[in-house]
Amino acid sequence: MSQGTLYIQPTGRGLFAKCVAKFLELDVDIVDVTNDLETYKKEFPLGLVPGFKGPEGFQLTEVIAIVYYFIELKGDEKIAATLLGSNLEEKAQILRTMSSVNSDLIGAFSPYLKMLLGRGLPYNKKSVDDHKHTMEKIFGLLNKRLEEYTYLATEEVSVADLYFNNFYAFTATVVFGEDFRSQYPAIARWYKTVSNHPVLKGVNDSSKFLKQSVVYQAPKKESKKADKPKAAEKPKAAEKPKVEEQPAEPKKPKHPLELLGKSTFSLDDWKRKYSNEDTRPVALPWFWENYNSEEYSLWKVDFKYNDELTLTFMSNNLVGGFFNRLSGSVKYMFGCLVVYGENNNNGITGAVLVRGQDFAPAFDVAPDWESYSYTKLDASNEESKEFINNMWAWDKPVVVDGQEREIVDGKVLK
Repeated sequence: MSQGTLYIQPTGRGLFAKCVAKFLELDVDIVDVTNDLETYKKEFPLGLVPGFKGPEGFQLTEVIAIVYYFIELKGDEKIAATLLGSNLEEKAQILRTMSSVNSDLIGAFSPYLKMLLGRGLPYNKKSVDDHKHTMEKIFGLLNKRLEEYTYLATEEVSVADLYFNNFYAFTATVVFGEDFRSQYPAIARWYKTVSNHPVLKGVNDSSKFLKQSVVYQAPKKESKKADKPKAAEKPKAAEKPKVEEQPAEPKKPKHPLELLGKSTFSLDDWKRKYSNEDTRPVALPWFWENYNSEEYSLWKVDFKYNDELTLTFMSNNLVGGFFNRLSGSVKYMFGCLVVYGENNNNGITGAVLVRGQDFAPAFDVAPDWESYSYTKLDASNEESKEFINNMWAWDKPVVVDGQEREIVDGKVLK
């Protein structure tokens, strides 16, 4: 009897989950959903790939959770101790490293790749440079670790090594050339060792690694050369009709919210105040004193599928990915989403400030924006105002269905 179905796309994180299942010799069906995402979303509304469905309807998303489940499902204590850690400290180090790669590193790489190659995100030099700087910092920290230790988390090859190794190979075939990789020689040496592990052996071909890193190429503008008309005899009496010149079309704004013009409330000043001052005693009073409800609106944002959430750090990674995909609107927004509760019983909620009176123009730049519900808040209502203060200060529990739930993590959109 099949142990379940793994839904993947043939590169990246889905490939890694497939490799682990194959190494463990699990009886798992593999389905490529690349060309049928709409059907996949009927089972997994978020559309997150990879996804796993067990024989009794048990579902998982998030590659870290799926890989951990597969290894424990195998039931081999020796394999589990090696790949997942043999004690609490090792397990925590492995989870920390995988989480950092999955959230911080891949979270920066994904928009970087899309903007650089023109895949769904408009090119923005500052954003590209910022994302690259983040990746360089993380690569530097991992390289430093590997200058002193053989592996990333423990004294043996763990899933943290395998996961980063697979990601490293992917970046080397699509974006980063030898000029980038040579800055991190310890990682390069480590890659050769770990890529021979049975989980990954033969999966990635280093002969396909780029010599030079990809650089942004602006789309070529088509030259519009008017064809010269052939000379023809014209009747002497005929007069050439005058063609009325059409007025030039106004340039479309880069973002729909630019149509609202410049506001009297300075969002940049508020973001600096929030970042540099104590939240309760200084920042929040400043906000309420300067907030203009005619120019901005406030929204309660709730994740629709809390029953699908598992570990709290994964829920926080989900928020981080959502915020990354809102980068095209961040100049018109500010807010916080928090994770409340505990592992396997948590939720996501928060409060967001948006330019204008409609939430959709700001949020619909993110493909997964419909996975959240949006409720407009009235700043003149004391209960709503208290909710906003609590979401931005993170110092009081969230009240859900009349019960207080502690905030365990969160992200700031600024």
